[in-house]
Amino acid sequence: MRRIEFHNREKETKEIVKILDTEPSLITFVYGPINSGKTTMISHLIKELPEDYTPFYVNLRGRFITDYEDFLNVLFEIDEGGGVDNVTEYVKSALKDLGAVSGIPIPINLFNQIFEKKDKSKDMFKYIEQFFVEISKTRTPILIIDELQVIGDLKVDGLLIYKLFNFFVRLTKEKHIAHVFVATSDSLFLEQVYTEAMLSGRCRYLLVDDFDRETTTAFLEGHGFTDSEIAMAWEYCGGKPVFLLELIHADEKERLARKMLTTRVNQLKDLLDYLEYTKPRITIGEDEYMVEKEDIVAILSRFADVERIDDSGLNRPAKQFLIKGNR
Repeated sequence: MRRIEFHNREKETKEIVKILDTEPSLITFVYGPINSGKTTMISHLIKELPEDYTPFYVNLRGRFITDYEDFLNVLFEIDEGGGVDNVTEYVKSALKDLGAVSGIPIPINLFNQIFEKKDKSKDMFKYIEQFFVEISKTRTPILIIDELQVIGDLKVDGLLIYKLFNFFVRLTKEKHIAHVFVATSDSLFLEQVYTEAMLSGRCRYLLVDDFDRETTTAFLEGHGFTDSEIAMAWEYCGGKPVFLLELIHADEKERLARKMLTTRVNQLKDLLDYLEYTKPRITIGEDEYMVEKEDIVAILSRFADVERIDDSGLNRPAKQFLIKGNR
């Protein structure tokens, strides 16, 4: 099977390297459209990090998380053979062969102790902070959580998400212990967390967008596309990386591009048909609002001749409905 190499995102890569070269001080939100390549970029950068950085990558995509136990099982990487009670000693042994891991390592006995406590979040944060403090004596820890909006509604004595962000602020702005990156394609989640978790002056944003035309051209040229094939790909697929990858593998490229466009058009038609029969509700603040078909049509119509529009003056329930569904 032919593998597609990572297409260098020079601007975004330089920005992350710049962040990592400074003392941890802000939470970094990595955001952008669905399937724009956020996870691919993060995975590539993890592989390229020098040894004086230790990344901990947690991806919540596709995880069924309904309670605190589910979340802990995803957040931590349990060391079944670890019986160490002292975090300092455990870090010394773990660092010997610690590479990029899919969670924060923890001895099983300490993991079980967290479950025995009434205030589990307090003990969880205490362990992670101690673990990172020990790591930071020799390396710079990096905590990366992908698709964090998955647990946006999970409650543990109040919404867990806000406790998490208070903890992230402690790791970065207050203690300067670890870099924290949060990746998501849900811009409404970002807006809500920014406002309600009081993150003003405590975070920065890094956009990983679909490719622009210049980048799309360079990417496809590197895979032997002719000028006419590149023009066709841009017309039907734009700069969406996931679609461009499909075209690279295809024998009949134009036929596939037309099919992908037709699929997308049919999805929008189905959405409008759906709105003929029902009125979805969107919660804004503490109130619910109905989503009207004509408001959806009004927003979509503004994209007829342009790729981007100013969101001022848009019906807010309709706008949030479209954003929430990544439509």
